[in-house]
Amino acid sequence: MQTSAAAKFRALHESGCFVLPNPWDIGTAKYLERLGFKALATTSAGFAFSRGKPDGAVPRDEMLAHIRDIVQATSLPVNADFMAGYADDPEDVAANVRLCLATGVAGLSIEDSTGRTDAPLYEKKLAIERIRAARAAIDSSEIGVVLTGRCEAWLLRHPDPLRTALDRLTAYAEAGADCLYAPGVSNPDEIAQIVRTVAPKPVNVLVSGFNHQLTVSELADLGVRRISAGSGLALAAWGAFLRAAQDIKTNGTFNLLADSAPSADLNELFREKS
Repeated sequence: MQTSAAAKFRALHESGCFVLPNPWDIGTAKYLERLGFKALATTSAGFAFSRGKPDGAVPRDEMLAHIRDIVQATSLPVNADFMAGYADDPEDVAANVRLCLATGVAGLSIEDSTGRTDAPLYEKKLAIERIRAARAAIDSSEIGVVLTGRCEAWLLRHPDPLRTALDRLTAYAEAGADCLYAPGVSNPDEIAQIVRTVAPKPVNVLVSGFNHQLTVSELADLGVRRISAGSGLALAAWGAFLRAAQDIKTNGTFNLLADSAPSADLNELFREKS
């Protein structure tokens, strides 16, 4: 079953452009499948916020359990936001990737962010070795899981994010990444340049609050193969919750509850999926 899901997920990257939305719990995963999306991805931030933690503060085993929950909640291929592999050394990244594969995922991503303020990106050689180690772990499983190599230059406010991303994403592709991803890039010309540079390998683009004006068709025209929302859907839900809660506390009114989802519809959805 996992091999079949991985094959379906890999096939989605071969032509065209598809949206990979990010549920943060079982209910949102089931609803996104109901809408007709072809694959899903976890969101580290969305899940962390649901646990009352900042992004990056969820420990490995808790994240693995969450990833397994999402995989088991849907028949769709699931890509795991696996942070930086929960390790520094390539050998440890490989070991953790094997644990992630055991959850049943069809894909996973490894980023090059260290989580340290003094050196926010792994040194390039080490970053490449980490991708190569993840690739070897996947290949040894013979499952065909899709590996995404991420460069965090934009999110970490690197002084020259485009040059850094082009240099690193090219290297990650050569090290065995199937898909390349630089979350935070929003300029169409820069997106197109990334697509051209790593071709023929597919590129994932994050669409969130900073570049929400970009459409699926516009990104497809730029050559993007995969579009993810990251924590965008979770943040949209949090936005509605915060506004409604603040309105109750500040104004003593409940007007913003008028736009809430009908409980009858949700009961019907989850009754069908139970």
